[in-house]
Amino acid sequence: DYEIVGQIKQAAKLAKQHNRIDAFTERLVNCMLQSSKAIKNNTALSDGTVSVSFAAVQYIRKHIKAIKNKKILLLGTGKFGRNTCKNLVDYLGTKNITLINRTEEKATSLAEELGLQSAPFEDLQQHITTADIIFVATNATEPTILKSHLEALDHKLIIDLSIPYNVEQSAKEFAHISLVNVDELSKLKDETLAKREAEVPKAKAIIAEHIAEFIDWYQMRKHVPVLKAVKTKLKEIHTSPLYITLQPHHTACTKTDEKIQRVINGMASKMKEQNQRGCYYIEAINEFIATGTD
Repeated sequence: DYEIVGQIKQAAKLAKQHNRIDAFTERLVNCMLQSSKAIKNNTALSDGTVSVSFAAVQYIRKHIKAIKNKKILLLGTGKFGRNTCKNLVDYLGTKNITLINRTEEKATSLAEELGLQSAPFEDLQQHITTADIIFVATNATEPTILKSHLEALDHKLIIDLSIPYNVEQSAKEFAHISLVNVDELSKLKDETLAKREAEVPKAKAIIAEHIAEFIDWYQMRKHVPVLKAVKTKLKEIHTSPLYITLQPHHTACTKTDEKIQRVINGMASKMKEQNQRGCYYIEAINEFIATGTD
């Protein structure tokens, strides 16, 4: 969700650089960004994980210490394996990862992109033997890692992200093998979704507040032409012979613009607070004249 927010922010920035965004749209985007930030800071709507690949990362964080010292084998570099690999690099901060794929070029390409190692599929047994953690993200119809691959090895954590399972389930019989499958990780995802759902009313309330602020601003925008017209008229009055005659102490005061702006600000505040359709034109002129040139 925050990736989308970033995309909107970047799009608005680009549009502004090319003068393709008006005041209304810019204000609307800023309102959305402020709302998003408030939701992030004041609710738990973005806590936890809602994807299986990221749930795997969370599982590693919870159960494995000194992750940078662990050798990771990732088997399968298709779309799902690729996402999993990027999560491992981005969120665990490790590059001690070896990639293996039946089509070797895919593993080699992703390894070069992320600064990792790759190996041919023929060397699978060797890397199963040396790895501490094994991720399986293949889409084969039959298990890719067999019980026979795991005999007489040191303790290993295997996370099978495949559907159907691509690790032979009888591997669980080994005391030195901890096997976690996609269904177990989905439970973590479902718990997160339930917690996030409970935060939705808070998020909606925050959004409603920002919508109200935006509508309030938009309503005031309707008065801008009137405020500008009054400001122009006050400047004309200040330099008119009649006004000068009525103001014996009149001088070309350098604070005239400040005084006019105070009158306009007061007029705007009254229009906002009283929310009346009546025109404050005459009232503003009277206020300006009444204050004199001091």
